[in-house]
Amino acid sequence: MGITLTVFCLVGALFGLTTASRRHLFSEGHSRPGARDGWQPRMGWVLLCTLLWPLMLLTGAFNAMNARARRRAAALSGHATRIRPGHR
Repeated sequence: MGITLTVFCLVGALFGLTTASRRHLFSEGHSRPGARDGWQPRMGWVLLCTLLWPLMLLTGAFNAMNARARRRAAALSGHATRIRPGHR
């Protein structure tokens, strides 16, 4: 059981480290992908993802699908405007 929890936490920490710059997809952090943060918000994100990474994975997938659908709908309706993440 100890190995399972250790692996779970390690996977979560790695997930947090790799997605720290893409927090806008999870409705966390800045609404723009190019914004910079210091180390404290990034470490907070890593700590959050360490235990909640399955939920964060589902949230990110859902928001990515919604963004893709909004871009597709905008392209089909003839509006070539760019839809920024975090704006509906």
